[in-house]
Amino acid sequence: MTLLTASDLRLTFGPTTALDGASLTVRAGEVLALMGPSGSGKSTLLHCLAGILAPESGRVEFEGRDLAAMSDAERSALRRTTFGFVFQFGQLVPELTCLENVALPLRLNGARRREARAAAAGWLERLEVADVADKRPGQVSGGQGQRVAVARALVTGPRVVFADEPTGALDSLNGERVMQLFTAAARETGAAVVLVTHEARVAAYSDREAIVRDGRVREQAFVR
Repeated sequence: MTLLTASDLRLTFGPTTALDGASLTVRAGEVLALMGPSGSGKSTLLHCLAGILAPESGRVEFEGRDLAAMSDAERSALRRTTFGFVFQFGQLVPELTCLENVALPLRLNGARRREARAAAAGWLERLEVADVADKRPGQVSGGQGQRVAVARALVTGPRVVFADEPTGALDSLNGERVMQLFTAAARETGAAVVLVTHEARVAAYSDREAIVRDGRVREQAFVR
């Protein structure tokens, strides 16, 4: 089943053309890797799919609904409850413990503190970082912090997780473990993953690769 559809997206930043007719579909439960050189438009495409950026022309639809036709509040709710995000440097809240970081999306959605903390603890255990629950992000390693970020992205049960270079700040060993745990957990929960990367070893965890060049999706291939 198709979850997300991008059709002929065009977007410029001043004189720079970021997207020049990009089209793509994201299927339920798949891990899709967006690959391409720096400046090719892959991160911009991800941000349009997630409703963070609005294209100047073209459409992005989630389950048949045009994101541009939604109100700001509806798009915010979609990103808060239905989409998850993993960034290159984690972007955890430094003042909160790792457990509180993972519980935060649930608390923002109205969950009780005890329920949110219990769910967060379960996800930290699942991502093999239960031992850092009471530590703050500045007290853990990069690999541990990124697993906490993955737990935070998955704790709400999202339909799609967007990951922009999730292992870009990690060494190869930590990057491999993060991707193993991330993709395994996403597949178990049925969440689709849209993954921006320039590394073939990271893209190897995907089901399908889409190559972005000059603001367009030039070719696609199934990995497995």
